[in-house]
Amino acid sequence: MFEKVKELLVKELQIQGDLITMDAELTSDLGVNSIELADLVMICEEQFDLVIEDEDLHGFITVGDVVNYLEARGN
Repeated sequence: MFEKVKELLVKELQIQGDLITMDAELTSDLGVNSIELADLVMICEEQFDLVIEDEDLHGFITVGDVVNYLEARGN
């Protein structure tokens, strides 16, 4: 799952792959802004065929948070 999320971040948000780790913070380490986070959510919803609730977004601090969320949702 990490590799899938990393690939999305590189391809869709043009983030350097070598910066992306499970511990990398989306905003402070990778420079993801709120619009890009919304884009990432839409891409994940489409890619993994699920709905991510707005209140769940507050838990998306690190790449690992996103990965763990998607894994917990069975994707």
